[in-house]
Amino acid sequence: MEFRFAEIEVDTERYEVRRAGEPVAVEPQVFDLLVYLIRHRQRVVTKAELLDNLWGDRFVSESALTSRIRALRRAVGDDGRSQHVVRTVHGRGYRFVAELAGTHAAPHAAPDAPPASAATQQISFCRADDGVRLAYAVTGDGPPLVKAANWLSHLEYDWENPTWRHWWIALSRSHRLIRYDARGCGLSDWNVDPGTYALDSWVDDLATVVDSAGVDRFDLLGISQGGAVALTYAAAHPERVRHLVLYGTYLRARLARASTDDEVVEAQLQAQLARVGWGRDDPTFRRVFAMQFMPDGTLEQWEEFAELQRRTTSPENAARLLESYATIDVTAVAPRVTVPTLVLHARGDRRVPVEQGRLLAAAIPGARFVTLDSQNHILLADEPAWTRFLDEVGSFLE
Repeated sequence: MEFRFAEIEVDTERYEVRRAGEPVAVEPQVFDLLVYLIRHRQRVVTKAELLDNLWGDRFVSESALTSRIRALRRAVGDDGRSQHVVRTVHGRGYRFVAELAGTHAAPHAAPDAPPASAATQQISFCRADDGVRLAYAVTGDGPPLVKAANWLSHLEYDWENPTWRHWWIALSRSHRLIRYDARGCGLSDWNVDPGTYALDSWVDDLATVVDSAGVDRFDLLGISQGGAVALTYAAAHPERVRHLVLYGTYLRARLARASTDDEVVEAQLQAQLARVGWGRDDPTFRRVFAMQFMPDGTLEQWEEFAELQRRTTSPENAARLLESYATIDVTAVAPRVTVPTLVLHARGDRRVPVEQGRLLAAAIPGARFVTLDSQNHILLADEPAWTRFLDEVGSFLE
């Protein structure tokens, strides 16, 4: 996005502030402060809120915030007396008060508009063999593409929240995209037996959805732990899977591949963080996951991701799912995959190291491996790696 006021332009994609067309040098934290105040310009933003969102769990004094405000004002031609851009509300905080000339996406970063069928996605329900209700959605036209469920999905909210929205919009342009919420998440049943959070159940749920949707032969996409589900289904049903696409996934999950006590503790800590902090309004807990999934994301994107966490499932379900996902091991299954397979992985992925993607591709006969130049487990709409992902997948599925 680009924000304009007076002779100032703020470009959130290029992380630039321009004054009368000329770049102005600003520190990253000053830039984030300016953008945060602009995005929340309808109200006074308290000092505590700014400290929480700009510094997180690091202890800093208010003088650090005051110095950033001064630097911000210098960058945009404001000062403490006139306060034409940022107004100090004594005893409370700050408010952005300049009149915006309008906001728009930069020409090179125009957001995708959803296909006509996306706005009216068809949501249906089916039941697994154990009676659990599963929700699935269909968007777009073309050859069927089924996405195996993975963590953090909500069929309705996915269209409002930009964390995943660009994925489903883009994939719905050329395919009839079928995606579903896993048991315990989104619009599917939340109150389920925790003992059914297991690979066999998740594979059976995928089979239930594709049968209910009436698709016979289809392309299959697996993301993160959904990759293990997709891979296992493809190995068992090669006659139904035309192509298999795996992104950001692994042979063995975090706990299954742990070789040291520290790695075991780290895997267990992930689940405990979800159990304790999932429903809290404390950015410290939420950002642990946001910074792993999208380290290159903005503060706003991290907050959007946090909101997605809150809406998709309960704290207890989140913890139990993480505990179950951490034990996945498809080492014995991968060599049995016979369908054409494309494996993609972000080079700097902090959630699932790229080496796990290489091991996975090496284990699947004939699989092609593509490394994407990104640190993000969830690719962002404005990064080159996202365009590369779409190009590679589009060519593979032709």
